[in-house]
Formats: sequence, structure tokens, C-alpha cells
Amino acid sequence: MEKLRIKKDDEVVVTRGRNRGAKGKVMRVQPDKGTAIVERVNMIKRHTRPNPQKQVKGGILEREAPIQLANLKLLCPECGKPTRVGRKRLENGSGVRVCKLCEATFN
Repeated sequence: MEKLRIKKDDEVVVTRGRNRGAKGKVMRVQPDKGTAIVERVNMIKRHTRPNPQKQVKGGILEREAPIQLANLKLLCPECGKPTRVGRKRLENGSGVRVCKLCEATFN
């Protein structure tokens, strides 16, 4: 399995689908499924039945649905543009993610 290019708390832009152009913060990444959940993007309505044992109220809940990682691009903190991500090895031996446009490093 290859290293993930998108991680939790990254700022991303949706490149395809009905939410194209939407920006948000990654809340959770699911590497086994190849998806991520982005804050306030790809909202769905979930109809739930009340369950008093679990303190769940019934009704229509709105929540985020997963988006394919291939449909997301990372926002570069330096140039502010959506970019592809490369990898680079530093002198001390640690690897970092690198912006393909301006060569800035991500945390």
C-alpha cells in the first residue's frame, strides 16, 4: 500500500462531481476504501428511527458522505492553489510531502 497524499486536517478542493470547487478540511480518511470525509462537503440526508436505549432521536439528519481521494486536490499553504502532491526525502532522512507547483513542503 502506498503512502497517502491526503491526511486528516488538510485543506482540500473537490475537483469532480456535484460538489466541484468546494473547499473544506478533511475530518477523516479511510485508506482501505480510498475515501475521505470533508467538512461541510457532499452532505446527505439520513432518515433515522428513534432508539431510546442509545439516546438517538429520530428524524432526518444531515451529515457528510465520503468522497473518493482521486476527486480531491490538496490546497498548497504557500501558493494557495490546488496541487498534486509529491514526496521528497530530506537530509535527515525523513520524508515530506511537496507541492508540485511551488515546491513548498507540507507538515
